[in-house]
Amino acid sequence: MITNSVTTYALETASVIKTYQSDSGTIHAVDDVSIQVKAGEFVALVGPSGSGKTTMLSILAALLQPTSGKVLLDGQDLAALNDQQRVSIRREKIGFTFQSNNMVPYLTALENVELMLRLNNRLDKTGHMRAQELLARLGLAERMHNLPGQMSGGQQQRVAIARALIHNPSLVLADEPTASLDTERAYQVVETFANLIHEQNRAGIMVTHDLRMVEFVDRVIQMQDGKLVKIYSTHEEIMDLAKGGRH
Repeated sequence: MITNSVTTYALETASVIKTYQSDSGTIHAVDDVSIQVKAGEFVALVGPSGSGKTTMLSILAALLQPTSGKVLLDGQDLAALNDQQRVSIRREKIGFTFQSNNMVPYLTALENVELMLRLNNRLDKTGHMRAQELLARLGLAERMHNLPGQMSGGQQQRVAIARALIHNPSLVLADEPTASLDTERAYQVVETFANLIHEQNRAGIMVTHDLRMVEFVDRVIQMQDGKLVKIYSTHEEIMDLAKGGRH
């Protein structure tokens, strides 16, 4: 049951189910999952391959409609929107970072970040300055006029974080943001991401297979076979999980 969603949670789901039909029958990719994320909270979604975490992230991103259940973002049910409305929600209220960065190769770092503002018709002097400040905050002041091919993987991922945050989204989603990075750069990227989500009061969800990275999150949601099987919410539980990932 969803209650007080507008005032309490930036994101809330209730009994989300996503099924597919195959020759062998019905596949439950997501099976009755209910989660809540507050503004300023950074949550990790973990689980083995095929656990449903990527499907769940796609549903939260309004890229995929659930078979049943509700997904509320700032109190608005994403499942009830038409295609055009979902496009608007993704553009205005959701920020993304992807495993592959998805940077436009012929745009500079600054232009890649400003692209989200341009798509929303919000690229003005203030937006331009904010993009520069955000890149500087991420340690990229000397790189903002470089093309993606002139930057390392870690630098590109930090540009992707800036792009995900530039339009002040309510929800920021990261799909395996450290998969292509070495351990040191992965730690730097996730720690910076966590700090910005906390500072800017966004709701953040990161899908990761690397349990070492969960030490920077506030909660860990574990999925298996499409179901939510466990939530780690104390610092001790999360640190134990992160230490286990280092073995």
